[in-house]
Amino acid sequence: MHTKINTIICASGAHIPTQKIKNAQFHQNTFFDKKGVRLEKENTEIVSKFKDITTIDERRYVEDDLVTSDIAFLAAKSALATGDIDKETIDHIIVAHNFGDVQKDLRRSDMVPSIAARVKYKLKIENPACVAYDIIFGCPGWLQAMIQAHYYIQSGDAKRILVIGAEIMSRIADPHDIDSMLYADGAGAVIVEATSDKKKQGVLAHATRSDTYVYSRMLAMGNSYNEEDKSQLYLKMEGRKLYQYALETVPQAMKDCLDKAGIHLHQIKKVLLHQANGKMDDAILERLYNLYEIENIPPGIMPMTIAEFGNSSVATLPTLLDLILKGQMEEQEINKGDLLLFASVGAGMNVNCMVYQA
Repeated sequence: MHTKINTIICASGAHIPTQKIKNAQFHQNTFFDKKGVRLEKENTEIVSKFKDITTIDERRYVEDDLVTSDIAFLAAKSALATGDIDKETIDHIIVAHNFGDVQKDLRRSDMVPSIAARVKYKLKIENPACVAYDIIFGCPGWLQAMIQAHYYIQSGDAKRILVIGAEIMSRIADPHDIDSMLYADGAGAVIVEATSDKKKQGVLAHATRSDTYVYSRMLAMGNSYNEEDKSQLYLKMEGRKLYQYALETVPQAMKDCLDKAGIHLHQIKKVLLHQANGKMDDAILERLYNLYEIENIPPGIMPMTIAEFGNSSVATLPTLLDLILKGQMEEQEINKGDLLLFASVGAGMNVNCMVYQA
């Protein structure tokens, strides 16, 4: 039997901001619709309905003096410390984000140099062979970066890669748009490395799709719904269409990835799904199990953090994983040999999945 090169997660880290923003804090906002008309409903009713739809009760925002590269660095530093890894042995640093460093006061994106280059500098990595670059892929960016890291390792070009997902969504959210209550800040990181074994483990299969032709404008930057606010462009989302797109595409993509790995759903111990919307994630899981004609979904199979941390885009999956691996989620654990199914959807058009054996 030939020895296989496996792509293994050997360490994880995260930075979860300390500022807790409760739903009640949005009672003071002035909300408008897409046409710039102020909503007639009381904010208490708007916020209550929002929680019913999304399950979000609070979210985390970064401190004013931090930017995306800062929290990406903190997550990376945590992962290196967790694994007791020599930073100079890192072959690649891949950072998934979408908006660069957005400062609190300036409110404009800064991506030059890349966020990955800034992280490498902050880590004081001197090795010029450590290649640092960014990936812009919407919310599925971290998982897509993992897939790229897997390719590098399988090719033999890299043995150890730092993969980070970091985003500060609070600074590109329109305070006059109800969708602003979805967004949160955070960063998560993992270190993946090559191992040799006769048994296949680590990353077993992956799949990605981009429905750009039909859905490329479901997320875009636009003006505030408050026509008097000319300060900047904000993230705008066709929420209902994206919700429907996710339900139509993600469950089948997850099944296709499992089929590719030769794994049946009943073998999966954890489904780690991008924390976009609590009710949407529940619906995706239900539809996945329906594809297998399984009526009873195992309790606790899909850990959720969105109610407490909100939607931090590329950071939701790596922070969720880090919390579980470090025993910080009640009644959740990942044991050696467990099969995990990762999946994400976002940017209005991108879906990806990965089957992983711990």
